[in-house]
Amino acid sequence: MSVKNKTRYAILGVLNVSPCTGYDIKKYCDKIIAHFWNENYGHIYPVLKSLQEEGLIERVEEEIQDRKKKYAITTKGREEFLNWLKEPANYQPARSEFLLKLSFSKDLKREEIRSMILSYKEDHMKKLKDYGKMEAYIEQNQTTFDKDQRFFIHAPLRYGIISAKSVVSWCDEMLNEIDL
Repeated sequence: MSVKNKTRYAILGVLNVSPCTGYDIKKYCDKIIAHFWNENYGHIYPVLKSLQEEGLIERVEEEIQDRKKKYAITTKGREEFLNWLKEPANYQPARSEFLLKLSFSKDLKREEIRSMILSYKEDHMKKLKDYGKMEAYIEQNQTTFDKDQRFFIHAPLRYGIISAKSVVSWCDEMLNEIDL
């Protein structure tokens, strides 16, 4: 089975919410889904061009005279997007440089290992703060999203928050164990 470019579906998903520019797509990714998905301009604009060539998105008519290109999903694009949503998600094994290093750290001093774990904990505490900012942004802009959409924005964010809290708790447990 060929590997699908998931950027195309991230873009179709954002455009399924609302017509927008490449800049708006990037902003949505940064403000709403950054805790589990990121895109950069270098990926967004070539994929926009490809999606337009495939007839999956189109320029918004009233925006054609504007310098900024605003796009909307087409019926064909929405159909492809909905079909993709119905496919089972491919399992993606976690890759963690931290856990890889920790699993081979038997030759390090306890203080070095403690330092590694403390740093990892601090990273996840920062993530929790970032998630708090995302929650505040979503709360401040809740009128932008309809009730159903708010659930689908909130659910992955809660997943991130609970996961980060779990990592912090795990770090505390490992810090206690290493001292034994």
